[in-house]
Amino acid sequence: MFGNTFGRCFRVTTFGESHGPALGLVIDGCPAGLLLSESDIQPELDKRRPGQSELTTKRSEADRVEILSGVFEGRTTGMPIAMIVRNKDVDSSSYDAIKDLIRPGHADLGYMEKFGFRDHRGGGRSSGRETVCRVAAGAVAKKLLDMKGIRVYAHVTSIYDVIATDMGLDDVINNTYTNPVRCADLSAAKKMEEAIIAAKSEGDSLGGTVEAIALGVPAGLGAPVFGKLDADLASALMGIGAVKGVEIGLGFESARLRGSVMNDEYYLDEGVIKTRTNYAGGIVGGISSGMPVVCTVAVKPTPSVSKPQNTVNIVTKKESVIEIKGRHDPSIVPRIVPVVESMISLVLVDHMIMSGRIGPDRV
Repeated sequence: MFGNTFGRCFRVTTFGESHGPALGLVIDGCPAGLLLSESDIQPELDKRRPGQSELTTKRSEADRVEILSGVFEGRTTGMPIAMIVRNKDVDSSSYDAIKDLIRPGHADLGYMEKFGFRDHRGGGRSSGRETVCRVAAGAVAKKLLDMKGIRVYAHVTSIYDVIATDMGLDDVINNTYTNPVRCADLSAAKKMEEAIIAAKSEGDSLGGTVEAIALGVPAGLGAPVFGKLDADLASALMGIGAVKGVEIGLGFESARLRGSVMNDEYYLDEGVIKTRTNYAGGIVGGISSGMPVVCTVAVKPTPSVSKPQNTVNIVTKKESVIEIKGRHDPSIVPRIVPVVESMISLVLVDHMIMSGRIGPDRV
């Protein structure tokens, strides 16, 4: 197994390379009867589409999705749903010049050691462009979850040393996609934008953090030992190429608290058991508690920077210096927001089907 399939009941297999003719996916396990068309998928793809501002790569892709199978007369049939997104604005010339050099921070060496050779054009499968498939699949998952009142919202909480603070849930829902940084704190968003532009002018890049909140998740999702909901979420989020850390709830901050502070105390709200705080992030013992599920991911800086870096030539086996040219995001963080939403949605819909809350055969 080479890790191109995700999920247990709602299974997604992705294919395609950054500079190939197209990228695509097949969803197996989507119940029949869901109203679905390209117009449901496209808005999600537009959120991660490149070339929308000076904060992103200059690669210009429309990312128009085509549904090839699994939908008839506007509804899913229960059969595999195949979709493709064709690559239009491909330029491999800048990669041809450095094809024998291992790019620092990229998966080049790992791919060489595992497979014996690699697609040097934009990193092939290791490129962030692969996430277009995850977002397309996530759009279908979101439609299924929406039928059960579950919605997932992600937003940028920091870029480098700029931290968002002045925001509430309404700001996250209403403000996130109104600015190119995808930050709900509009004052901080402006500073983040300035920081990214400054790094770009220096030939460098910046990382940051993204928080996601899933509302309406029912209590009882997840397994008590293996297949815990938080374990599956962590695995899904760490599977995004640029993510280097995942927190559930307070995450690492919980290590600095006493149990009497960390514990979320219970109370009754018109007969419904709730907690006054949500430090656990809506998951206790691997099972959802009915409170909002909260995750945070740490996103590394874009590894493709134009500053000279030391490396090794894999053909001559000699040390060398690499200067990466071409079109790259000075910060991946803003464009990863819809990817985070999608991966969480895929995990939640999988657990909803496994638990019987969404029927496996028909909606």
